[in-house]
Order: sequence, then C-alpha cells, then structure tokens
Amino acid sequence: MKRIMMVLIPIILLGALIGGYWIWQESNDSGVSSATVANVAPATFYDANPFKVRAVLKPETPKVGKNHITVFVQDNAGKPVSGATLKVVAVMPSMGNMPAMYAPAAMTESATGTYEGEFSPAMAGSWPLTIEITAGGKAGSITFDLATGRKGLRCTSCGGQSTTVPGTIRVDPARRQLIGVTTKKIKPRNLRITIRATGAIAYDETRLVDVSMKFNGWIGDIYADSIGKPVTKGDVLFTVYSPELLAAQGEYLEALRRVRAKGGNGKRLVKAASRRLSLWGMSVNQIKALAKRGKAQDYVAILAPENGIVIEKQVVAGSAFKMGQRLLRIADLSRVWVEAQVYDYELPLINRGMKAEVTLTDIQGRTFEGKIDYIYPFMENDTRTARVRLVLGNSDGFLRPDMYAQVRLRANLGKRLLLPESAILYAGETRVVFVDIGDGRLQPRIIKTGQRNRRWIEVVSGLEAGDTVVTSGNFLIAAESKLKSGLAQW
Repeated sequence: MKRIMMVLIPIILLGALIGGYWIWQESNDSGVSSATVANVAPATFYDANPFKVRAVLKPETPKVGKNHITVFVQDNAGKPVSGATLKVVAVMPSMGNMPAMYAPAAMTESATGTYEGEFSPAMAGSWPLTIEITAGGKAGSITFDLATGRKGLRCTSCGGQSTTVPGTIRVDPARRQLIGVTTKKIKPRNLRITIRATGAIAYDETRLVDVSMKFNGWIGDIYADSIGKPVTKGDVLFTVYSPELLAAQGEYLEALRRVRAKGGNGKRLVKAASRRLSLWGMSVNQIKALAKRGKAQDYVAILAPENGIVIEKQVVAGSAFKMGQRLLRIADLSRVWVEAQVYDYELPLINRGMKAEVTLTDIQGRTFEGKIDYIYPFMENDTRTARVRLVLGNSDGFLRPDMYAQVRLRANLGKRLLLPESAILYAGETRVVFVDIGDGRLQPRIIKTGQRNRRWIEVVSGLEAGDTVVTSGNFLIAAESKLKSGLAQW
C-alpha cells in the first residue's frame, strides 16, 4: 500500500498542475481575468448618455492583429445594463488612394452588463474606437482615441457628440520646424468687439417747431425772410392781418372798458378775451400794450416760439394763409441726432446707453462722443438693417443735418474662451482645429464658434482652457492627416 501511494501522489499533483494550467489558459483566452472583473467597480465609467461605459483592452497596449475588448455598461444609477446591443468598431480613415479600414468587434454578453469581443487592426496607426449602445429603446454612443503601440484608451466624446475627427497624426520636431508649425495655449480673455456703422446727421425731432395760425389771414411784413436765418425766441417773424384777430382785439378792449366803468363780473370777460388772444399767438406783453394803447392793431406781430434756424418757409409778404397751414419750421441745432444703420446680427451686442464715437466721412481730425439713445423697433425695408439713434451736442453749430458720419461702437463681452483666427480651418459650416495632445501627436477637432473680432474668435464648445492648438501650418498638417477625406463636407 505504501508503495502504491508513493506512485499515486506524483500523478495526482501532476494532474492538478495540468488542470490549473488549462483553467489559467482558458481564462486568458476569454480576455478578462477574475481579477480584472473584480476591479471593475472602482474603475472610471465614462458618460455615454443615457449610459455609463467602461472599456478594457487586452493587451492593454493595442497591437496589429487580434485584440480583446470588454465593455461594461451601466445606467445612470450605476446599475448594470443587460440585453443591450453594442456596435463596436475601430476605424482608420482613408489616406490618399487607400480607402478607410474598419476593425469591427462582434460583442456578446458574458455577464450582466459585461460585453466582450475581438477586433483586429490591419496595420499600425490611429484607430479611433466608437461604441454605440442600444437598450430599452434608448441609444447612446462614446468614442475613444486608440492607437496601436500606445497604452490604453482615451475618451474623446463623453456625454455628447464627438468633437474629434479621425486623422490624428504624429509630427516629429524636425518636420514641425520644416512646415512652420506653431502652437498656442488658449485661455479666457476679454472679448471686445468693434461695430462700425454708417449714418447721417439728422435734426433732433424733439426740437422742431412749426409756426401756424389758428385763424385765416394775410402776411404783412416778413422778417424771417429766408431759409437758414437764425432767430431768437421772442423775435418778430412776420406780421399778420386777420379780421378774426382784429375782432378779438376789439372784444378784449370792450370788456376792459366795461370793467373799468362798472367793475364786478366784467373781469371774467376780460380774462376770457385775454386768453383767446394768447391762444391766437399774442404774447403777454403784446396784450398789455394793447390794453395801454386802447386801440386794436390791423397787423399783429407773430413772435418766434423758440431759438433756432428757419429750415422751411412757405410764405412771402402778402401771402394769404389758411388756419392750421404751416408757415415756417424752426429747428434748434444746439443738439442733433445721428441715425446709423446696423446689421441684424449686431443687434444683440447693442444696448441703450452704450458709448459711441462719431467721425465725419469727409472731415478728418474731429471726433464726437455720444451714447445710444434709442434702438428703433423695426427693420428698414429697403436695406434690411436696423436703425439706432445717438444724441450729440452741437453748441458751435459745426454738425449739419445730412452730413455723412461713421459710427464706432465698442461692445465689451467680458471673459470668453478665445482662439486666434489663424488656428481655424473652415470646411463648409464646420470649424476644425488641430490640438496638440502630446507625444508629437496632433488631433483634428470640430469646434463651435461664437462672437469674433479682428484677431480672436470665441470658442463655444469643442475646446477647454489650457488646450494647445496649432496656429500656423494647419493646411499642410490637414493635407498630411487626410482630413479632407475624413469630413463629409470636404
């Protein structure tokens, strides 16, 4: 018996070793060890709205040929998602005459929320990996930056649409210098936008006065006898004869005589008659002079109601006029308007009270400071522009209506993430930049842009503060990375 046991023990140990080897080999072939699965929980899951995803490669550094991938899918609450359909594919973009190459992975669910498959890159290079997930009527996707010979995966589209474009390339320092590549780290800066608009000097409509009569009559002598003549408030503009005004003077004098003779309630009649003369254009001093004189005037002087310049004149000496007819128009030019035209896309940058600088097109050396006084609530039908109004002081009378003017407005939008315009490549409606992601690699990335000035363009999405972007040599890099064939718009 002792001899038999001595023979059996080595055989049993040998069998255990062989069995352990095959169990280990099977575990390796499956692509994920028990230790790997045990480490899933504390690992980082990326947002692939409405799912959370973690991807594990084996080998960790992808190679040409067969690679194993394990994808763990959870819902937003962190619960594993079972029964999902996964489409996993790595793509090398087309280069020159070589078409794009695809390395899909057929995924199967090996455990609840765990999906496994294999993909086989056909050659060395960058193979961006996209994972599309469909489960329970919901769909999500995520993209990882994958390259053979480089360890691990890097998430490039977490929680939304991918901003990366296939075509990441490596450019060594010597070649960068040869093609003149320069880079710049972007950061928030103050964005100031200058808006330039054309306009014209106009009358301040709140300082226009029309002279017209409230009765019919004839012009006697005229003193404001030409357009452009300056007048001062209280100056005689012209004299008028009117039977109605003559009768009103007589009524006033008659009421005044009665009061002086009898007193009593006659004062009401005097006050009413005086009020009528005042409304018909006679001043207080003229009415007092009438009372002192005791005789009505045939021709009554009409006085200037305000200071200004005569800009319209419809009568001459001896002209007949009708009640309400405009005889003169007087404009006070001590303050004028500037009306400027701006485009509709500039309206959000403009607000009342914004400071403005006005220069005259044909006169150099003088600049006028003003503010936006009003933004008109309609568009001009013929030019499809909006009209804004500025108010300028003009005490010296230098500014004349209908002068052409250039208006410059400055909008300060505060801190914005800004990018030099030279860094952007335009592909139809798409805006693309190259981001230096280290290790000599340049990655094309789609961005969305916002406001801009002559030097800087606002980045709305696609980049973050601290990203380093290529600011020159973009076109040569784009050609080398075959970006043109990687975008549908190009």
